[in-house]
Amino acid sequence: GVGLCSYLLIGFFWDRPFDERTGMSCADAGRKAFIVNRIGDFAFLIGILYLALTFGTLKFSELGPAIVGSHVAEGLLTAIALLLFIGACGKSAQIPLYVWLPDAMAGPTPVSALIHAATMVTAGVYMVCRMSALYSSAPGALSIVAAVGAMTALFAATMGICATDIKKILAYSTVSQLGYMFAAAGVGAYVAAIFHLMTHAFFKALLFLGAGSVIHGLGGKQDVREMGGLRKIMPVTFGTFLIATLAISGVPGLSGFFSKDEILWGAWSSGNKVVWVMLALGAGITAFYMWRVLHLTFFGTFRGDAETKSHAHESPALMTVPLVILAVLAFAGGWIGIPAVLTGGADLNQFHHWLEPAITLPGDAGGHGAEHAQLPAADAVTPAALTAAAALPLAAAEAGHDTTTELVVMAFSILIALVGLLFAYTVYSRPGAAARLAGAMGPLYTLVRNLYWVDELYDAVIIRPFYRLIRFFNGFDRWIVDGLVNATAVTADILGQLIKLFQTGFVRNYALAFLLGVIAILLYLGAV
Repeated sequence: GVGLCSYLLIGFFWDRPFDERTGMSCADAGRKAFIVNRIGDFAFLIGILYLALTFGTLKFSELGPAIVGSHVAEGLLTAIALLLFIGACGKSAQIPLYVWLPDAMAGPTPVSALIHAATMVTAGVYMVCRMSALYSSAPGALSIVAAVGAMTALFAATMGICATDIKKILAYSTVSQLGYMFAAAGVGAYVAAIFHLMTHAFFKALLFLGAGSVIHGLGGKQDVREMGGLRKIMPVTFGTFLIATLAISGVPGLSGFFSKDEILWGAWSSGNKVVWVMLALGAGITAFYMWRVLHLTFFGTFRGDAETKSHAHESPALMTVPLVILAVLAFAGGWIGIPAVLTGGADLNQFHHWLEPAITLPGDAGGHGAEHAQLPAADAVTPAALTAAAALPLAAAEAGHDTTTELVVMAFSILIALVGLLFAYTVYSRPGAAARLAGAMGPLYTLVRNLYWVDELYDAVIIRPFYRLIRFFNGFDRWIVDGLVNATAVTADILGQLIKLFQTGFVRNYALAFLLGVIAILLYLGAV
């Protein structure tokens, strides 16, 4: 149902061209989203069937205790977890099934805001976190979730550096931020993943609707190379877009800072330094390309045609009021998750307490045959139980909390964001600096500008061989299968034509044939 709605919404402008580089139409983009998601759904359905067969239920409230208290082989749990995660990779656009999401920008901009911020793409993250009991019982699957999430976060972030369609830049950002969420879940920071899911909804919806406001004000233009100098023409859109840019970049005090910092701390404290390095690099690149799109859109001089500039205007209140509301949430939405390290040890993080009953940590479910920490039933959650919840849902936190280390990691994450912003400002505020940087990057720039030719690779390795296979089976069906059936019919027809020659209707002919038959039999018997 979700796939069908997405297909219809993405292909809303079905007859319009969408991507000049690939020749894709809006209808093609909708079809691509539908097909890629069906790949993930196929694995997801098998995982659901295995869950039902193994545990006899598909209710979240019953699955958690059943999984944690079971003695099911870890291999089976890992297989189920990976099957479900493949479904999540489809819905939530992770490597290798992320390719549909940038092309989902073919739909109307409010649809893009809904798909990227509020619905569908976050479903995979929710599923993994809600099934924390399963993933905590399958550490191998959890490691794969962390690796895929971290790789996606970094990989997609690099693709936003050179993109020129304002909506596609935000689409690659969504893929990258979803990677952050999965990486958080993969290191056991399930609550941090959901926390970032929430804050991301605020600033990403604001970014998309802000982009929609810009597109509306410019009469449908989406190429940032044809924008510039809009901050005075569209002050409300600029102000709200600036807040969203700073929030997603992880600037202190804004919503994205708290959730991103918690994910980075979760990766560090889990001991998975490779994931932390990849996420930290992704954070710096995110700050860079987000300031890039902000600068190219609102600063400098207008680079489009004179007619577009003459009609450029601020959007009406129907569009700007939601931007202001979302800007407030993007600014302050993360304050409900302020870490204890910033409050002098006071536990003000209500978000953790609210989600704690539904989360099982890797340490809680580790080792079959050991004592398992049961998930509390919904009616068994008491204020005392909530108060006793750990401030950070990480297995590493049980070993002792190093405040100094957390502050250092936090300071480093702030530094990374500021470096990314400053570098982007330096590059794009100087005329010709961006072109010189692109030239200096050489083949690397070409690689990123062409999105690593992933779509072309899929076309060469999967799509074209698939079409050739389809043509082969079509020919086999037409000439071999149908040929055999038709040959049977032709043979019967020919035999009928021959036999009817002997059906004359004259008794003397039949008597003659009978006589000849008797003579032939007698001759045969005589010879024997």
